[in-house]
Amino acid sequence: MLAVCVQAGAQDLEHYKSLVKELSALKYHGRGYARGGANKAGQFLKSEYERVGADEVSVQPFTLDIQTFSGKMKMEVRRDSRRPHFQTLLPGVDYSMREYSPGVKGEFPVYHVDTLNFDADKMFADLERPEYKNCMVCCEFWFTYRHRDAFSRLQKAGECPNAGLIYTWPKPIKFFKAYGHQVVDKPIVWVTPEAIEGVNRVRLNVGAKFLKDYECFNVISKVEGERHDSCYVLTAHYDHVGSLGRHIFYPGANDNASGSAALVTLAAYYVQHRPKFDIYFLAFSGEDANLRGSTYFVEHPTFPLEKIKYLINIDMIGDNNPLEYCEVSDAGMKAFPLFEKINADQQYFDGLQRGKLEANSDHYVFATRGVPCIFLENKNGDAFQYYHTIFDSYGYAIFDSYEPTFRLVRDFLRQY
Repeated sequence: MLAVCVQAGAQDLEHYKSLVKELSALKYHGRGYARGGANKAGQFLKSEYERVGADEVSVQPFTLDIQTFSGKMKMEVRRDSRRPHFQTLLPGVDYSMREYSPGVKGEFPVYHVDTLNFDADKMFADLERPEYKNCMVCCEFWFTYRHRDAFSRLQKAGECPNAGLIYTWPKPIKFFKAYGHQVVDKPIVWVTPEAIEGVNRVRLNVGAKFLKDYECFNVISKVEGERHDSCYVLTAHYDHVGSLGRHIFYPGANDNASGSAALVTLAAYYVQHRPKFDIYFLAFSGEDANLRGSTYFVEHPTFPLEKIKYLINIDMIGDNNPLEYCEVSDAGMKAFPLFEKINADQQYFDGLQRGKLEANSDHYVFATRGVPCIFLENKNGDAFQYYHTIFDSYGYAIFDSYEPTFRLVRDFLRQY
């Protein structure tokens, strides 16, 4: 059993580390959906909130549709047509799947797009040639993004005789879930440039399973304050992108075991140091599936959103950047100078770097409904490059930003 020991007026770093280690363990399978990892992690968090003494702990069920890749996962490449040898690539290291890709099995020629002299008409004409029929079209991802009209045709059945697409992405290769609620007609594989360079044929055997109305849940905890007419809300998502094949999983130590663990230690602290107003701790699932858990909550709130005095969303704080990144809702800007003053006075971070409000985490769905809120993330430190990769593990975990983030939140709730 994990030990709970909350220092007077301070955070508990050892408890925090133990929570991050637990949530990024193999038994949660990357806190994804195919193997029930997210729900197992949610049950663990529920028990942790109960154990630290939260006054109320409940779950809020919801469903989502999601494409998963937890079965067969094999990719082989050949570079020399005169030699039959195929090289096996490593999933999660050399390649991953686009989240809305179907499964695929077969051997295919590879057509490399000429990005220096790109001509869409010539590309489509080339793909009609016998040697390229049923091929995988290979191109750098951001180039396809800039020419999305042409490349979107390559994803649709009946538009072009290619079998699918290969997008190149620099190391470390990433894996996403945000648009996995749908499945396109043709497979899309993400590959590092080094792994696909000079390749003329590929073999693929990728199993996929689309989960319809998959049952998830948010974990909702409450610590009562002196007053109940308003409340603070602290949020973090506990799900992650899960697994890629049968043997590769994405631990998500920074994204977002770091934020989920911080919420538990904050709850433990406020059980011992009662706040002025009630505090709700909302641990969301489905964030990596396009903010599904938080969207469900704001559409079915368990308390009036109008009661929220301020909401703080904590996501990916396991890093070492001396600057803390943040996004603030329009309604939250009135209180932002207090965050800046506290940070300047106490020198928790070298500064608060405010970015444009975006739909990149759970605060966004609250912000669009007029809730005063801020998003805290320790962005662009040494760990940031590993988010959504297999290297975002406890072994690579960084804990520098936990204590200053904890204190910044604590001091703000004391004063606001």
